[in-house]
Amino acid sequence: MSRRFIDLSHTITEGLVTYPGLPAPRFTPHLTREDSRSKYAEGTEFAMDIITMIGNTGTYLDSPFHRYADGGDLSTLSLETLAELPAVVFSFPAIAGEQTDGPSPEDQSGPGFDGRGITADAFGTEDLRGTAVLLSTGWDALFGTPSYASGSPFLTEDGARLLIERDVALVGIDSLNIDDTESGGERPAHTLLLDAGIHVVEHLTNLGSLPFRGARFTAVPPKVAGFGTFPVRAFATVDGPA
Repeated sequence: MSRRFIDLSHTITEGLVTYPGLPAPRFTPHLTREDSRSKYAEGTEFAMDIITMIGNTGTYLDSPFHRYADGGDLSTLSLETLAELPAVVFSFPAIAGEQTDGPSPEDQSGPGFDGRGITADAFGTEDLRGTAVLLSTGWDALFGTPSYASGSPFLTEDGARLLIERDVALVGIDSLNIDDTESGGERPAHTLLLDAGIHVVEHLTNLGSLPFRGARFTAVPPKVAGFGTFPVRAFATVDGPA
């Protein structure tokens, strides 16, 4: 049976603004192709470049160390909790509708959606043990624009508590943050999920291409000690024809 790969990551470019107020990545050459020609055999050249970048750039994963000084850093994370996880994709078209001419999220409500917040009701009675729960809101359509930073959807505290009870492995979202960044500094989803050892992936994209169930999700960061967040090449695999 054939297998499709679906890219769920934003491209990192020099100057990319992922989160307002955080530094954008800078690229500088360490060894240019021109300079390398004097160091190697004729016809052989290389480029070596330096990227200066905060861990919270593009599509990235939060480990417990991001929130807790004694939490596990990127080097401690088990591959079994990062790769080939069965994905369950919860979609919120009411939120995504804000991208067009529809009403704003604050004017909408429905099962599992309270204003901008995704609540425990969104997850029904689904068995979520060991899964990557992916929250597809359509907010990624605004990535890289000023609108992305304001009014973004998030996971509520009761939603986070329920996912912990259901023993999920990872939670991902295609918006600015898993928490409400306009709440005055409270971060209940980060606090609860990372304390429970559940990884968080933010700024995903293309989640609308995935089925509700049947995909497998991977988001593996580099094995860096003493670091809490880092970009990932998040992707999903789906069996069957394209």
